[in-house]
Amino acid sequence: MAVGDQPIVIKKVKKGGGGGHHGGAWKVAYADFVTAMMAFFLLMWLINTTSPEQKRGIADYFAPASVSQTMSGAGGILGGAALGKDGSKSAGSNDVLEEMAPSSTNPNDGDSKEGAKRQTPEEAAAAAQMQAEQQREEAMFASAAQSLRQALQSMPELAELSKNIIIDETPEGLRIQLVDQEGRSMFNQGSAQPNDRAKLLLRAISKVINQLPNRISIYGHTSASAGGVRPASDWQLSAARADASRGVLQGAGVEGDRVYQVSGKASSEPLYPDDPMLPGNRRIAIVLLREAPVLPANPGF
Repeated sequence: MAVGDQPIVIKKVKKGGGGGHHGGAWKVAYADFVTAMMAFFLLMWLINTTSPEQKRGIADYFAPASVSQTMSGAGGILGGAALGKDGSKSAGSNDVLEEMAPSSTNPNDGDSKEGAKRQTPEEAAAAAQMQAEQQREEAMFASAAQSLRQALQSMPELAELSKNIIIDETPEGLRIQLVDQEGRSMFNQGSAQPNDRAKLLLRAISKVINQLPNRISIYGHTSASAGGVRPASDWQLSAARADASRGVLQGAGVEGDRVYQVSGKASSEPLYPDDPMLPGNRRIAIVLLREAPVLPANPGF
């Protein structure tokens, strides 16, 4: 080869298919995968949001209609039955749905309509008034309980005695209980006169009582003695403590004609029935009574 001659280079180009790493076939597979995942999550969402009744309806919809729901027959072409409604040519799940569906007629509809017809406008107005009075009374009781709790929290001398107060609602009315605690009693041993702690709480309760027009009942309770014996003096002691509490309330401004009942119950109604000897069973219960509803006049009597 002479100096200066150009070398000859031969290129061999191999033509491949359109696939490979840089092809577009993987995009189709990926799109199918994403579509399948979307359908799967959509199915899971539908299963989670449908009710059992809706699921049962969907299952019945896709159930084959030619399958008989009856167990009679020998399993042949006609199943040992005629081509009737309940044979092998029956509507399948549709019959079951019709049997399970509630009847459109209600046997009590006539009675309810007759009862509605028998109710006069005066009786309806009286019932509405009674319901409004009950709602008003519930709101008043809730406000009174909240006022007492705020008074116990705002006054330092009463804050430490808040554990001696239990406020709840009973069928009789709003009940406020002065409960003995271990080392913190409301009455001295065997005494009918409330101590300084009890007097302080009774005066705070009187402010709440004066906010409402309801009458009050006062009950005295004692704890059980050793051996479960209920001495006869416990009846007198519990009644005397209830009456002494009444005197403190009246001295704090509660009018005497608002006192409906003062009674002693000894240890007959323990606050803790599992341990009737606990100090918490010794208590004074003051109940703001629910007002009796006014009954409508009945001209038939």
